[in-house]
Amino acid sequence: METILKEIGVETYLYLSALLFSIGVFGILLRRNAIVMFMSIEIMLNAVNMMLVAFSTYHQDASGQVFVFFSMAVAAAEVAVGLAILVSIFRNHGSVDIDNLKNLKG
Repeated sequence: METILKEIGVETYLYLSALLFSIGVFGILLRRNAIVMFMSIEIMLNAVNMMLVAFSTYHQDASGQVFVFFSMAVAAAEVAVGLAILVSIFRNHGSVDIDNLKNLKG
């Protein structure tokens, strides 16, 4: 892995991570579908995880990779709970559009 990192460079991973994070931010800001927003959040989280792994490999320290492992486990639980909530909302309202969910205020 070190030889690949030396050939490609950390900068490339940094640029790719910034690009993925930007795509995720634009997905959240521009789309109103809750499922697309969840996917955008996951893209942002994966961008940060990729940067953590790249810097962890660059500094030859495994703590960043361990943090990514736990971060992905928490993200999987978050997605499971979020999708369960969305399925429940879809059954009750027939849509997962964020603009239609403003009626849920108490």
